[in-house]
Amino acid sequence: MKKRIAIFASGSGSNAQKIMEHFKHHDTAEVALILSNNPDAYVLQRADNFEVPTHVFDRQAFYETDEVVRLLEKLHIDLVVLAGFLWLVPQNLLQKFPNKIINIHPALLPAYGGKGMYGDRVHQAILDAGEEESGITIHFVNEHFDEGEIIYQARFRIEPGDSLEVVKFKGQQLEHLHYPKIIENLLKKM
Repeated sequence: MKKRIAIFASGSGSNAQKIMEHFKHHDTAEVALILSNNPDAYVLQRADNFEVPTHVFDRQAFYETDEVVRLLEKLHIDLVVLAGFLWLVPQNLLQKFPNKIINIHPALLPAYGGKGMYGDRVHQAILDAGEEESGITIHFVNEHFDEGEIIYQARFRIEPGDSLEVVKFKGQQLEHLHYPKIIENLLKKM
């Protein structure tokens, strides 16, 4: 029986696509579901392109019911992957999937993390601070934004004159390279 992955995403879904590509013909794991809190998220189209089922939910369903948890249990999900998902994970989900929910953050945590620190906001803060390097952090999810145990980090240099778009591109290259592999390694240990 293949290990089953559920991916939560709020936007475009480039990381979700790389993960779906990685596991499309995989022997021991598969992406079983894409979930989004945004009915207009492009990630839903990407999922459709890979013939992966999707589920859209609203704030009330996520925070005030067990709808999402029950769906994940029904589908026998082994690992929950956040890939550009912007809501804090509720306690009922954390309790049902202890140490089985991971996230990727576009900076070297613990720096440049926390509520409101996502996407271009992170990259701009790093540039504004004059940092000479940045990177990505893959970490377990807990009840606080970006504070779970770190699983993996990768770094890149910020060259003088690098624009926001260049820093974002360098970070995404690392995300796309490492996230699917780290997911695969975690699943092997389950």
